[in-house]
Order: sequence, then structure tokens, then C-alpha cells
Amino acid sequence: MINRRGFLSSSALVAGAAGLAMSGARALAHPYEEITLWPGSPPGRGGPTGPEKIGTEGAGYGAVSNISTPRMRVYRPNHPNGMAVMICGGGGYFRIQLWKESEPAARWLQDRGFTVFDLIYRLPNDGWDASAPFADAQRAMKIIRSRAKEFGIRPDRIGVMGFSAGGHLAGYTAYRPDHALYEGSDRFETASAKPDFAALLFPVVSLRKPYDTTRTRREIIGEIPTSAAEDAWSLDTHASKDAPPTIIFASADDPITPPGHGITLFQALKAKGAAAELHIFEDGGHGWGLGSSDQILNQWPGIFETWLTRRTFEE
Repeated sequence: MINRRGFLSSSALVAGAAGLAMSGARALAHPYEEITLWPGSPPGRGGPTGPEKIGTEGAGYGAVSNISTPRMRVYRPNHPNGMAVMICGGGGYFRIQLWKESEPAARWLQDRGFTVFDLIYRLPNDGWDASAPFADAQRAMKIIRSRAKEFGIRPDRIGVMGFSAGGHLAGYTAYRPDHALYEGSDRFETASAKPDFAALLFPVVSLRKPYDTTRTRREIIGEIPTSAAEDAWSLDTHASKDAPPTIIFASADDPITPPGHGITLFQALKAKGAAAELHIFEDGGHGWGLGSSDQILNQWPGIFETWLTRRTFEE
């Protein structure tokens, strides 16, 4: 391990921000429920004081931080298609952007039959060990797979989706599912934490130069890390032929995670013989969520759905 130290729920507001109409299907969709990840206190040291916080302005609007209780928000569809997606919102590991990123994506997927698990994970900036979000993601995947029958999903059709720093978290979960980050012995721990597919949107991939300016890098490995730490926590290091099928989306003008991140991962996965696909949109910047109606990149959800539903999985 590395050792460092009532969300505003408004579907109408989210839909408005994403440029979506509130349809009859949406109105009838199940409200989310919450599942805590750990019995009692979560593993690891540290933690915040005081209640959770929700951003009220600027880039942090609708983002949650000061998280003491890691958990999943479960969005059940009216007509399940048997597939599930665990979503990790971004925010540089110092907040999680629910309002703009993870909740709109969750609602979009829910409307199309996916059972969605929006992960509210612990943050190093809140005083937790830097390994805490990765432990939470592994635990969440194991719970989802263990309870697949209850959720009406196939245990071999459970994927992960992540935005920005959440893309780093999702990718690490996909490519290093067996990295022992905590000790556990309950019934969930017999399940695999490995996702069956991964969708990474403007992900943080490399923590090395020239991509050493992200908040993700500072929160996970510190201001002056060793080259070994940079390698260990860069996603491309862990590319292998056994990696789950991966689709990556990036924007050419992204100033935070330029497309070099996605290209680096794509090339590493292909070099190892893994299934990977990369889409780079002409513009859109960073943190675009579903995208707006005037952006070409707002096609990504449909591209993702087509990529996933037309591919053949090993039985």
C-alpha cells in the first residue's frame, strides 16, 4: 500500500444540464438505492472529519468530497439487458464529479437496460491512504459479481467505466484486479474483482513525464515520487493480453489529460494482444460527461453501446 493521507439528487437538473428531456421512460425508472461497501469501518488509515461536502460553484459544482462511507448508488433499469457497469466519476482524487459525469452516464445507461453502480469512493485528499479508492473499487466489483443473480445481471458481463481520475481508477481495477490492497474474508471476497470490459473517458493513464502535471499524480504518489512509483501506478505498465476489452475516448484539445494518455494505453494494450479501441474527438476539452447537443463527442455513449453489444465475449 501507499501511505499518505445527502448528495444533491435532482434528476431533472442533471437531465437539463446534459441536454436531455425527461421522458416517460425516465419518469418510470427506478430511483437509486445505496449499498455500503464495508461492514463497519473501511480498511486503511486516516479519513475525514465532519460531514460529506457537495460543491456549490465552479468546476466543483455537484461534486462530492469528505467521504467517510464508501458506497455504491445502484440504478436498476425497467428492462434489464443482463449487463452491468460500475462508474467512477473523476475529480483528481480530491472530489468525485457526480452531477456532471457519473450520474448523467448512469441515467443514460439505466434507460437502455444496464444495471449501473455509481461508485462513491474514498479520496486521499480527505486524509485516507492513497490506496483507499483502489480498495473500494475492488471491493465494489466483488460485491456486484457476488450479487449478480439478485440484480438480474450476468456475472460475466460486468464492466467498469471511468472519467479522468475515475478513468485511472477504473483502468487500474481492470488491469490489476489481483493487487492485494486489503484483507477480507467475508462471502464477497471469493469473487473476482476483474471487470469484463472497460470504458475509459479522458482517462489519466501515465504518471510519468510529460504527463506528470495532473492532480491524480500528486494525490496518489506525491509531489516528488520515485520512478518506480510512477511506473507502478501508470496504467500502461499493466497492459497484458489478459486485459479486458477496452474502449477509450479522448478529446484532441484536452488540456488536463491530452490524448497522449489514451494513445499510450491503446498502444500498450495492442502491443500485448489485448482488445482495444480508441476514439479521439476534434474538440471538447476536459470533463465533458455526456457532452452537449452541439458537440460531436456527444456520440460517445452510442458508440460505446454499439461496441459493447456487438462484441463476442468468451463464455
